[in-house]
Amino acid sequence: MSSLSEFAQRNPQLSAEDVDWLHSLIGDWQMIADMALADLILWLPDADGAFEAVAHARPSGSATAFTRDLIGHHAHGEWQELIERTYADGQVHVSQSPDWTQHSPTRLRAVPVVRALRRDDDRVEVTPPIAVVTRHTNVAESRTPSRQDLVFLSCASDLLDMVASGDFPDLSAPTGPRRGAPRVSDGLIRLDRRGDVLFASPNAISAYNRLGFDGELEGGNLTTITARLVSDRSTTDEGLPVVTSSQASWRADVEGNGATITLRAIPLRHHHERIGGIVLCRDVSEVRRQEQELLTKDATIREVHHRVKNNLQTVSSLLRIQSRRTQAEEARSALLKAMRRVEAIAVVHDTLSEGLTQSVDFDEVFERVLRLITEVASIDNMKVYPTFTGSFGEVPSRSATPLALALTELVTNAVEHGLNGSDGQVWVEARRDDEQLSIVVGDDGGGLPEGKVGAGLGTQIVRTLIEGELSGSIDWHTLTGSGTEVTITIPVSALGV
Repeated sequence: MSSLSEFAQRNPQLSAEDVDWLHSLIGDWQMIADMALADLILWLPDADGAFEAVAHARPSGSATAFTRDLIGHHAHGEWQELIERTYADGQVHVSQSPDWTQHSPTRLRAVPVVRALRRDDDRVEVTPPIAVVTRHTNVAESRTPSRQDLVFLSCASDLLDMVASGDFPDLSAPTGPRRGAPRVSDGLIRLDRRGDVLFASPNAISAYNRLGFDGELEGGNLTTITARLVSDRSTTDEGLPVVTSSQASWRADVEGNGATITLRAIPLRHHHERIGGIVLCRDVSEVRRQEQELLTKDATIREVHHRVKNNLQTVSSLLRIQSRRTQAEEARSALLKAMRRVEAIAVVHDTLSEGLTQSVDFDEVFERVLRLITEVASIDNMKVYPTFTGSFGEVPSRSATPLALALTELVTNAVEHGLNGSDGQVWVEARRDDEQLSIVVGDDGGGLPEGKVGAGLGTQIVRTLIEGELSGSIDWHTLTGSGTEVTITIPVSALGV
């Protein structure tokens, strides 16, 4: 659990909306730390009025100001005074002199965190400060800032000003997968209000060069430049113009010249009015190629499961046909049992062919296995009332097949031998925790003599599957009065979870 969540549980004065806002902020503030070339710390007031650090981001492209983790620590001295003033008046405050709390001198800037409230008439109101962010710049790094450094620092200041005015984070922004998301170091483009490029980092220029652009980005309109690169493509991302003009917080992919570049737009606002934007860009050609390979492999695996299921159903149909042509009752019964075993395996492959993972919801599989009871009972004109309680949970495919086959045998035996031609009940209970999966299969039939276990093929199959393949244990016992129960215990680790 994150420190912010722990703090929120201990301090109920934070509303759920405040907590969501802060989670969104710290989920995206590594970008600000990288631009600011500084550490960022989020402070929240506790019940005693002290401020506790609940989140910390270190810059990726410069030295951190702190070698120790500050999460869980309280502010003190000038920090406490500066944070208190910022929290009280909602204004940005800067330390008058470098702080030597740790080994390096740092310049401290305190920024209030407020939450924006948009009314039905599009008016924007903001809450009083709900937290404070401190920006700690390591002033021991004495170097002349490059033009890129100056642009990054300007972007960071704009974003922190948006934090203070309730314009950042943008909760309407998409929360897509982080894999392949562009970072500051991957490439940054600064736009003005019209979408013209004010600055493009070398990595951003390289990304556009891979798309086939060989001109200068600065001074050009990013939407126009990008449109020319994709003009010969039949399909393009509909959100691309919104991203390249930085009209809204959004992401889009651009494909061209055999490369794929992902773009992320962050509009910059001053007092809720857009003043320009930032576009982060990253070459994700290799990432997209790997994703396509995974999709192709996944589709292939599902097709294999589908074909295996079809082949098993064909085998089952052949066994059914053969059983109908067989005159000997013993041979007919053996063929029907073999048919049900094949069908149980086919159920698992059918379920795997429909999903995107190599695990199955075994509750769904077992519900389909239970339907075999009706078929078994109908042969002898019996009425069986099956019940299933509890949950098996997710089971990997390599364990799902032996488990389904073992339960098929046990349920079939409960109907055929436990009820033995009489109407009755068959129940299955599944209980699972972090350590083991426990299963009980029972019936209210005549029961077995205590200590006597069948020696047939079905019992041998169950023992082999449970004890051999699943490293579990199995126990048969007679219920008080009548009926039989079979208890199975399987370690969760043996399932391959």
